[in-house]
Amino acid sequence: MDPLVALLSILGALAVGAASPGPSFVLVARTSIAVSRRAGLAAALGMGIGGVFFATLALLGLHTLLSQVGWLYAALKLAGGAYLLYLAVRIWRGASTPLAMGEGGRTAPAGIARPFLFGLLTQLSNPKTAIVYGSIFAALMPATPPVWLFATLPPAIFLIEAGWYTIVAVAFSAGRPRAAYLRSKHWIDRIAAAAIGALGVRLLADAVPHP
Repeated sequence: MDPLVALLSILGALAVGAASPGPSFVLVARTSIAVSRRAGLAAALGMGIGGVFFATLALLGLHTLLSQVGWLYAALKLAGGAYLLYLAVRIWRGASTPLAMGEGGRTAPAGIARPFLFGLLTQLSNPKTAIVYGSIFAALMPATPPVWLFATLPPAIFLIEAGWYTIVAVAFSAGRPRAAYLRSKHWIDRIAAAAIGALGVRLLADAVPHP
């Protein structure tokens, strides 16, 4: 396959995957509404760096390793499922806690370190993402890729992942979504927690060998 065609194919496939709903989308949307646009953008940055991490591992052949070492893939599923359940419990327990409000009725600003870390860990917590990256790279990378392709893929993937979640952060931090959230915070947080928790349970169930 021509290297340029391979690059565009890989980026197109990953862009479709990034736009698919999942725990990353739920986290960025909720952070943007419940905290601030700045916090949502920090989470989006974490998602972008997580994507670069998976891309780098895919370039190093993680897909082959995980498909040959079953216990390692199972361990990653257990760790990812446990983290998602932890995140779900945090959101559920905070559902009834009123938000601190600043001047003009806006939610008080928060630091960016915590939403960035939550974004990064949420992106890294799903080992299936590693398989998706590895499978796409294995299927579409040329047999002898040029050096420029190795150098181009990580920053391009960062732009896709961080760019998509930046759009999510900006859209959900607008006035109407924020007002709707404040009116129904209890139920929205519970729904978000349930969605993330269900994904965590699914990962844990997948990690258990079936007869």
